[in-house]
Amino acid sequence: MVAGDGELDGLVRGRIRALRLAQGWSLAELAGRAKLSQSTLSRIETGQRRLALDQLVTLARALDTSLDQLVETAVEDVVVSPTVDAAHGRLRWPIRAEPGITVVRQRVTSPPPKRRDRLRAHPGREWLVVLSGTAVLVLGERRIRVETNQAAEFPTMLPHALGADGGPCELLGIFDRDARRGHRIDTADRTPPRR
Repeated sequence: MVAGDGELDGLVRGRIRALRLAQGWSLAELAGRAKLSQSTLSRIETGQRRLALDQLVTLARALDTSLDQLVETAVEDVVVSPTVDAAHGRLRWPIRAEPGITVVRQRVTSPPPKRRDRLRAHPGREWLVVLSGTAVLVLGERRIRVETNQAAEFPTMLPHALGADGGPCELLGIFDRDARRGHRIDTADRTPPRR
């Protein structure tokens, strides 16, 4: 559902106030950051002053957000179902607001490879959290244990591999576009052709 003009107006005003309060700022503090008078900001938040585009741009900057996020209304598809990669035990969710970012849940059962030629390097960044069990992250010469509820973030240009330690582990990873593409290539390299 797309909001009508009145609904959008109220949504934006409420969002400005909510963002201000989330920062712990008074009207005076946000007004100073946005170079508006305190009374103008108060009237904007309460609907006693019309919303002007130049003021919205200034307020978005002062609130450390974008104009697009300040006026965004599309909320129909809040729930996202994963795509399933059963062959590799992965679930994947795209992040609509950041098309290059993907969230992946994976169960890892084998230890990381011991041979250096099994480590992969590719452009991008990865972030992962261990949901259960213990993972071993190999980064070049380093072997790093990552326990349940611990996270790791690293540039993927370092030769790396991931495995389980002492039993299966569940991981949740966030990949940027380059890292995701690199893993797709790595997976393709290791998967035997189908006949």
